[in-house]
Amino acid sequence: MHKAHMTAAPRRLLPSISLLQAFEAVCRTGSTAAAARELALTQGAVSRLVQGLEGQLGVQLFQRDRRRLVPTEAAQVYARDVRKALDLIARSSLGVRSNPGGGVLSLAILPTFGTRWLAPRLPAFLTAHPGITINLATRLRPFDFAREGFDAAIHFGRDDWQGAGAMKLFDERLIATCSPDFLRRNPVSGPGDLASLPLLQLETRPDAWAQWFSQHGIEGATPARGMMFDQFATMTQAAIAGVGLALLPAFLAAGEIAEGRLVRACGTAATGVGSYWLVWPETGAGHPPLQAFRAWLGTITAPLRGD
Repeated sequence: MHKAHMTAAPRRLLPSISLLQAFEAVCRTGSTAAAARELALTQGAVSRLVQGLEGQLGVQLFQRDRRRLVPTEAAQVYARDVRKALDLIARSSLGVRSNPGGGVLSLAILPTFGTRWLAPRLPAFLTAHPGITINLATRLRPFDFAREGFDAAIHFGRDDWQGAGAMKLFDERLIATCSPDFLRRNPVSGPGDLASLPLLQLETRPDAWAQWFSQHGIEGATPARGMMFDQFATMTQAAIAGVGLALLPAFLAAGEIAEGRLVRACGTAATGVGSYWLVWPETGAGHPPLQAFRAWLGTITAPLRGD
């Protein structure tokens, strides 16, 4: 008991949720009136809650400019942390509500990988583990697990996530694709012919085309530049529309090719610039839903790794 008492935060540093919600809403919306509408409170109630938080912390969080509250620099930093904490509490509460027996896995996924590769396979996992609920959210880039509160993430790149355990899923294999009409208008006899055509680009893989040409024995090629995209999904739609050629992961291209929306332009599948990984915070490695998901994911991706 003595140890727990010594490590507990002072009560004055643990404001109530109502105080924090009002403070965060005022900082985000820019006014007590807007915050009041969002929280279904009166403007006066919001002002009193903000004053209550300042009194509890013993710090002035806002400059009073006539009828406006202008957050101090320290308040803006505090608001960002409070926003993350409230989001974590809300997601955890949702998990408890949806599965009161426990077994919730909060997973961050890449948008296209999640919808096109993972989602069709999830029913098999959930059937095998009926007590586990998976909450999904999309993230394009690595983040701080301590701040975001996820149990795990699937990301693309290398095994370089700080403070995290990792399991390789499979290497990316890229296929040069285009619409059937684009290929009819731009016939090619070999990989080298692609260099003069519009090549669609992905922000996260700026050297993908150069690598593809190199792996096909074409050194020093100066590829024509095409449109830039931040996600495979939009780049795929542009290729289907005939805007240019797209280098797509084999798992994504296969469905579009089978349904006739895309064709393989030429060449073989080339090794991409990274791999897909499941990563998790080292402190949460023993979370039972994560252990079950990790084991299942390792089994279904073993053939793709050549295990």
